[in-house]
Amino acid sequence: MADPATGAIRLCARMCNTCIFHPGNPMHLEPGRVTRMVTEARAREGHIPCHATLGTAEPAICRGYADGPDQGRSLALRLARTLSTLVEINPP
Repeated sequence: MADPATGAIRLCARMCNTCIFHPGNPMHLEPGRVTRMVTEARAREGHIPCHATLGTAEPAICRGYADGPDQGRSLALRLARTLSTLVEINPP
């Protein structure tokens, strides 16, 4: 999620069309999968990457996760906001 050249942390500017945080189950995940992902991210002070940015030149933190109630637990988001190094990108 960090840009190796600048150290900026990338965050999706909006939820992608198939974001796991949209109502319903746009990614057809097994029941409880999103809850487990959030629980794991919270436990390690991490985040959830946007699946649409994985494998691209600009991987980014999922907007749905970042806008949720657990955003304050993400070390990357806390540091980027404190250091003003948060950069929003459009998801592919």
